[in-house]
Amino acid sequence: MTKTYFSNQLKSYRLFVFIFFLIVLSCATHVKGQATDQGSGQKSFLWSIETTKNTVYLLGSIHLMKPDAYPLSSEIEKAYLDSKLIVFEADISPKQQFAALQKVGTKGFYMKGQNLSQNISAKTYVLLKQRAAKAGMSMSQFDSLKPWLCAVTLVGQELVRLGFSPQYGIDAHFFNRAKQDKKKLVFLEDLEYQFNMLARMNIREQESFLTQTLKDLAVVETMASDMVRFWKSGNAQKLNSILKTSFKRHPEIYDSLLVQRNKRWVADIEKLIMQQNNVLVIVGAAHLVGTDGVLALLRQKGYVIQQK
Repeated sequence: MTKTYFSNQLKSYRLFVFIFFLIVLSCATHVKGQATDQGSGQKSFLWSIETTKNTVYLLGSIHLMKPDAYPLSSEIEKAYLDSKLIVFEADISPKQQFAALQKVGTKGFYMKGQNLSQNISAKTYVLLKQRAAKAGMSMSQFDSLKPWLCAVTLVGQELVRLGFSPQYGIDAHFFNRAKQDKKKLVFLEDLEYQFNMLARMNIREQESFLTQTLKDLAVVETMASDMVRFWKSGNAQKLNSILKTSFKRHPEIYDSLLVQRNKRWVADIEKLIMQQNNVLVIVGAAHLVGTDGVLALLRQKGYVIQQK
């Protein structure tokens, strides 16, 4: 892969940040029409742990947003201004993105002599071909991609077409501000690790992932809009219900994508509690909710957590 190719990929969309949307798309046909926000009040998707020494804020991020997501709520702004240390999932600077793409690019592309049609069923290939034609794309753009990367590419293209962009993602917004404000930054993992989570799926799981994505692309707009609305209203329960339905089909992805990472992150977050400075932790909103979420795991350890 050439430097030009990777540069073009980064200019059009950041592959890593589609994870949040990808993990919920598989339940789209089951939750369509259930988008009423009841009892969500005026809360933000922000929680805090307050101690005698410091406050640790936990902000759920949606990695792709539209410009109209801003300005953010006053509570979120206060949490940022109040914190000297900002914690992110990974370093999303252009330099690190490009380095990660170079390292893991071969895991998403077939080597010479192999192609997509040789590794998925004829039925799935036809569905992909039809979708590509509808989007005005050539199959030559997909033949060298492995199924998981095809799925990521399809969703990415569709979200970009709908006006969503990582440029307006909550994590990107605060990453850029924190760099400019010279705040101390900490990262829970690296981008290569995030990419590898999808790349290590076996071929059966990859084709299933691609097939479901092809089915659900028709309702991406509805799903993305619903999730943004739930996020804006702090409706963790609704967002979690989407995730629960989604992962019934992909328990192995649920475990690696959320459960195991949440457990590791909780250990890191505990080290930040009772420090001298206030801390803002920004991770994907899906990581905070549910019985396996960061909030629940911290509560199990005895921490008192309040939604802001």
